[in-house]
Amino acid sequence: MAIELLMKEAIEGQVKHLYQHDAESFIWVLTWVCLHYQEGQLLHNILVGVIGGSGLYHLDNLTFVEKVNPETPWGYPSSPITICSLPSGSKIAFLARHGQHHSIAPSAVPSRANIAALKSLGVRVILAFSAVGSLREEITPGSFVIPTQIIDRTKGIRPASFFEGTKIVAHAAFGDPYSMKLIRWLEVRVEKALADKGRGVVLHKDKCIVCMEGPQFSTRAESIMYRAWGGDLINMSALPEAKLAREAELSYALIATATDYDSWRPHSEAVTAAEVFKTLQDNANTSRHVAAAVLEDLHAAALDGDILSEEMGGMRFSIMPRSGEQDQEGIKKLAFILPGYFTPGDVAN
Repeated sequence: MAIELLMKEAIEGQVKHLYQHDAESFIWVLTWVCLHYQEGQLLHNILVGVIGGSGLYHLDNLTFVEKVNPETPWGYPSSPITICSLPSGSKIAFLARHGQHHSIAPSAVPSRANIAALKSLGVRVILAFSAVGSLREEITPGSFVIPTQIIDRTKGIRPASFFEGTKIVAHAAFGDPYSMKLIRWLEVRVEKALADKGRGVVLHKDKCIVCMEGPQFSTRAESIMYRAWGGDLINMSALPEAKLAREAELSYALIATATDYDSWRPHSEAVTAAEVFKTLQDNANTSRHVAAAVLEDLHAAALDGDILSEEMGGMRFSIMPRSGEQDQEGIKKLAFILPGYFTPGDVAN
């Protein structure tokens, strides 16, 4: 029966030529297909999730299907998730990171619930948008950036792992915090979408984003220090979202939109919320244009499977050996996000 399901999904394009020559990985794909088929997730065909940041609370040129609000072991997501239909009929899921009316501060975003809720719908790829400050002269307000590295300056206030609060330990690989196959796929298409927009918006690549705790902006000394560290951008939302996506084995990329120069320029005023708002709406409009331009192809690429291959099965070597101290409540939680590794009722060997 399992083989028949896998063949059925392969024919329909759900799992296409993944791991043809890797028997162990094939088993993990097989497990994922069977579990999600039973839950009806693959039937929904929602492979792509979009997380909107400040100013981006909806998408354009899509047909509304429904709103859902999945409960997860970590609570409810920031906002009800909007399911929309692309022109082809394929569906995507949209979630507003700070709530529909920007009522959730960066430190209070329920990131675990957000990632878990999206994955529970069948999402395998997340395209996230976020407003950022620029730490480089050439990254002007209005610029778009796809970062490849992160410096973590949060302070432990935000839960940063699905394994927190359980008696199960895991150390996910995070050397490349974003999905590089997805990023390289996006760069060409985002650049084209920005050129088609005809507003002279520049895309910067291979940059490093500093994620600070907030909610206050940086001091001048901090801003200068981040530049010395190699930071190119700064914001308050890049983490723990990327870490949680990695633990959930989801492909994840961030499109950052610059609104200001933070506080490092010696002869300029330090950043204020009022300054950010000046650029925020223009950036949000351009973000909606970019999303509309890439989502159809992104869904097709996710269906093809190649951009998923970096993350799928990646937690196999991250979870420490089982012990008798592992609690059933923790296993039950982890089974929600990683059903291929945990099943309620599991006991240590």
